[in-house]
Amino acid sequence: MSYWKHFDVNVNELKDYFKTHKSVKEFQAHTSKVHSVGWSCDGKRLASCSFDKSVATFTLDKDRLNKEYTYKGHSGSVDQLCWHKSNPDLLSTASGDKTVKVWDVRHQKCSNTILTKGENINITWSPDGHTIAVGNKEDLITFIDIRTLKPISEQQFNFEVNEMSWNNENDLFFLTNGLGCVYVLSFPDLVQRHVVKAHPGTCICIEFAPSGYYFAVGSADASVSLWDLENLACVQTYTRLDWPVRALSFSYDGKMLASGSEDLYVDIADVTTGEKITDIPIEAATFTVAWHPKQYLLAFACDDKEQFDRKRDTGNLKVFGFNSE
Repeated sequence: MSYWKHFDVNVNELKDYFKTHKSVKEFQAHTSKVHSVGWSCDGKRLASCSFDKSVATFTLDKDRLNKEYTYKGHSGSVDQLCWHKSNPDLLSTASGDKTVKVWDVRHQKCSNTILTKGENINITWSPDGHTIAVGNKEDLITFIDIRTLKPISEQQFNFEVNEMSWNNENDLFFLTNGLGCVYVLSFPDLVQRHVVKAHPGTCICIEFAPSGYYFAVGSADASVSLWDLENLACVQTYTRLDWPVRALSFSYDGKMLASGSEDLYVDIADVTTGEKITDIPIEAATFTVAWHPKQYLLAFACDDKEQFDRKRDTGNLKVFGFNSE
């Protein structure tokens, strides 16, 4: 397929790489469930946020993370985080306390708090860095101008709105919904351009490949679909998982796609063929995964263990891909 011509993938080389780079290291981040993890654009920091109302940052050494700082200030569960796409010092978080906070990790402080109308659950930052979009439990999306720190527009939907994303050019805005569709709006005028019927089940998460040529959608039907942005055509599906797909992440080179679900492994697929590169055995559901922006390291966090299983602390995050030899 000519569509894949910008790829030069040797699946066996990737499989061989992970035979010697399959070590998973675990780090204490929070006192309760980790909701979201993400790397800064330069890859020097990993951030996490939690039900415990805090945000944590770690710095990456060659083969480990070092806890850097714990940020407090939210008065409710912190449900999702998103780094600025080009400034490695700025991090945003969405919370059930009806606020969005922007954190300056260089000065280890909250630089701004923006009040919103509801309990926030999803957040994304535009590629040009000027706008943050936040979605709440009432399916209202608020667009916040980061320069004025004021909402510039709101969009209320009459269906379940899940994850959302801009395209790389910043002129289209995508959102996933409970009816199995991906809505495509022009930006900034928010005119509906397309409705893609992507899955028979709820569309839960969406992730753009680094190249911007395509995006992946994870669904409650336990499958992931890959879409060509130019034609809005489905070019690949990934169907190894048995449970709803809650989290997706592309590797920095766009060759691999990690999928997290309630299955007891994280699936890592070759993007072009859908073939399994490797998987990461886990003991509980995974709702957040994030590839490092420059190397083959995957951060993820698992759901809380059973209440009576004290073998492992809740609130840990994990990183896969360290040298295991």
